[in-house]
Amino acid sequence: MTRFRAPKAAALVLSFVLGASLLAGCSDSAEPKAGSQESAANVNKEGFPIVKEKLTLRMMGPDVGVQKWADMPAFQEMEKKSGISFQFDNPPLDSFETKKNLTFASGEYPDIFYAASLTQADEVNYGSQGILLPLEDLIDNYAPNLKKILDENPEIRKSITTPDGHIYSLPVINQQSIWYRSPMWYNGEFLDALKVNHDKLPKTTEELYDLLVRFRDEDPNGNGKKDEIPLISVKLDDIRSWLLGAWGIYGEDIYNDANGKVHFARTEDGYREFLTYMNRLWKENLLDHETFSQTPEQKKAKGANNQVGLFQDWHAYFTHGGEPTTNDPMFVPVKSDSVDKPAVAIHPGLSTGSFAITESNPAPEASIRWVDYMYSYEGAMLFDKGPEGVMYKTVNAEDHTKKWLPLPDKFNSREDYRGTLTPNYGTPAPTLLSPDLQKGLKEEFDVWVDKQNEEKILAYDPQPPFPILYLTPEEQAEISSLRSDMDTYIQQMEAKFVTGQEPLSGWDNYLATVKQMGSDRMIEIYQTAYDRWKSS
Repeated sequence: MTRFRAPKAAALVLSFVLGASLLAGCSDSAEPKAGSQESAANVNKEGFPIVKEKLTLRMMGPDVGVQKWADMPAFQEMEKKSGISFQFDNPPLDSFETKKNLTFASGEYPDIFYAASLTQADEVNYGSQGILLPLEDLIDNYAPNLKKILDENPEIRKSITTPDGHIYSLPVINQQSIWYRSPMWYNGEFLDALKVNHDKLPKTTEELYDLLVRFRDEDPNGNGKKDEIPLISVKLDDIRSWLLGAWGIYGEDIYNDANGKVHFARTEDGYREFLTYMNRLWKENLLDHETFSQTPEQKKAKGANNQVGLFQDWHAYFTHGGEPTTNDPMFVPVKSDSVDKPAVAIHPGLSTGSFAITESNPAPEASIRWVDYMYSYEGAMLFDKGPEGVMYKTVNAEDHTKKWLPLPDKFNSREDYRGTLTPNYGTPAPTLLSPDLQKGLKEEFDVWVDKQNEEKILAYDPQPPFPILYLTPEEQAEISSLRSDMDTYIQQMEAKFVTGQEPLSGWDNYLATVKQMGSDRMIEIYQTAYDRWKSS
């Protein structure tokens, strides 16, 4: 399964950053343009190879530190098929955003951005300048797989189309995952040591508090030291969405309720209650006191040392190390006394900004044909699992049933192995992730995860987060002005409230300050944009 490490991934990715990345539009866009007559003449409109004469392009994308892209079998196999090779610019994932922004500022662009997490502002701002090419005409003429998807799913098309009517980036279309953010997991060894039934996990905030106290006090790792960390986090970004739901809040930033009313989470009463609860955990040493200073790597090191009771990751063994296990149960969404049930967000099935073509590209027609293969079953398999015969073998081509091949001894898991085969590992890469990709490949652990999803997420009637949408230039200019200082202030105050540097009695002053900074006007702008999106 393609993984979006919270943000990290986050979540998940899958910042997967979906509802909170509501960024700019601009109406003065360049008209659609393709390449030259020569570049179009070099393209075979069907089949392989894609080009009649071999072609080398420059691609920029994030390196997750597992394998150089030039050495990945997925790229090598695709080069054989297509006749297109690449020169790669792969900044490390943790510094990629900075390098991407510097690249846009430099005027020296790659031909293609791949898995680059372009924001809506990136798309429209650089599209309006002609730096990113409009793709809709190229899709209509050279991308039959993607065109079919967009024609059959107008909701997807409108969510990747800017207010000027252009498409500047291609999406990840995910029909597999239900996770809006990577889940939280309990340490199964801790539960077993305390004789906690895995089927009777906390369902309320008070029950969760009681269990965290036991993690702190009863030495569940059995080393005779008080070194257990009941709940661990990095700046709360990984766990905020799961715990905010206990007070009925569906998103960490802007979200909409069932009636279509737009809310700002950080000014809601439920957010105040969340801060109060997290401060309680902090004061009683139930929340890691390095939450606001540690890195994701430091967090994982504590998990690998068997110190952590409750944590977030794509799978629990990513934190613990070792092989997949069914002994670390998924967190059950908890509720407070103020709501009837917890609010749970589900993956919207779409994230934008995964692929774009720049004005430097000498062959946009060939480039769009190349990426269109990723929206077919065969191409998605190649870039999800690597070439046939490496990780897997097809058993029945008609129904897409497959089986795993033996895992090389030097790898602890197939995910580790997959990271050496394809760039679609830990990155939001352009593709169609359909259930067919997993057909025949689900093992005991995968079936167990599906069951956990059914019982602990789908059972709570999850709702999609705020949709991907674009603001008009005027709206974006005002939002950018409003949020430049507001977001910094909110982040600082969250840390102060949780750690007790600012008492919760200061909530009214905080709320008044945020409103003075323009939060009501911000909500009004997003409400207008949301209503416009619904009616489009």
